[in-house]
Amino acid sequence: MTTIIAFVIVLGILIFIHELGHFIFAKINGVGVLKFSLGFGPAIIRKRIGETEYMVSAVPLGGYVKMLGEDPSRKDDGMTPIDPARSFAGKSLKARAAIVVAGPVFNLLLAILIYMAIAWAGLPMVPPVIGSVLKGSPADASGLKGGDRIVSIQNKPVEAWDDIPAIMENASARDTYEIIILRDGTQFAVHVKPVMTKGKNIFGEEVARGMIGITRSGEIVRKKLGFIGGIGYGFTQTWEVVRLTGIGVWKMLDGSIDVRKNLGGPILIAQVSGQTFKAGMMPFFSMIAFISINLFLINLLPIPVLDGGHLLLFGIEGVIGRPLKDRARETAQQIGLFLLIVIMLLALYNDIMRLVSGG
Repeated sequence: MTTIIAFVIVLGILIFIHELGHFIFAKINGVGVLKFSLGFGPAIIRKRIGETEYMVSAVPLGGYVKMLGEDPSRKDDGMTPIDPARSFAGKSLKARAAIVVAGPVFNLLLAILIYMAIAWAGLPMVPPVIGSVLKGSPADASGLKGGDRIVSIQNKPVEAWDDIPAIMENASARDTYEIIILRDGTQFAVHVKPVMTKGKNIFGEEVARGMIGITRSGEIVRKKLGFIGGIGYGFTQTWEVVRLTGIGVWKMLDGSIDVRKNLGGPILIAQVSGQTFKAGMMPFFSMIAFISINLFLINLLPIPVLDGGHLLLFGIEGVIGRPLKDRARETAQQIGLFLLIVIMLLALYNDIMRLVSGG
């Protein structure tokens, strides 16, 4: 039950923010909004305020904003003739593009705001204190001990445990690292030569890593960033997720990593939602920020029926000087819908196989 509740909360937040972007920019540009729906299918709750009917619908796997004149080939809920001044189709190319792109952009802004809030509340951080030293390892040979605090590596300051692998990312068996440690109030240097071991990176690829044989302590502290620092963290962390996600997508496309192991769907999102919800609000909202960034990127894919597909059609319109004919637009949307269904079925298949295999 916790998983279901968490999943509904996650979808509700993400869908609401996305559709709110479309809604606000439609209003800013003077477009009439007929419906604002969280979910698809029959309405469970509905309330009309002014010209707009606000709804919570039965299937919570999406949402939509229905605008006046959005599809010029159809009549909008009997409201005819459509006022060209308030019709989506009657607006300038720039205005229509702004309305469409606002949805994904609001998802990106949500992630930035969540990361800012986390930074202001206090980032969970593992201090650079050694928990244990593997017997017979390079660290053991150099004299490192559990409880030692790492101050710097190769003259680069170490403030958190995550700084250590970042500094030693390109280590090889030929390198010797000078590590300054603090033990019983005294600082001194040790010299360690890594050994190469095989492991997997964040994309599941097998890589060789330089290891010295230490583990972290179980201590976790919180580091609060100031107002400006929190803003900076919000943007930098969001960019890092965008960058890593882009790399991951490219690696799936070029076959470097297995799509079957790395593409997830609604079942995986539900599982992670439940797990992070139980872990606490900070992991839960971090996960929402991560998924929100992924929605930003997915929705900008140039696939008709997605926001990116609409932007692609607007781009073509800008080049040729007129909208695509109805037949061409419908064909493009059918192709886009087919591609989207294939991706969703593949993601769902991967989810089911993970459940079956216990992964």
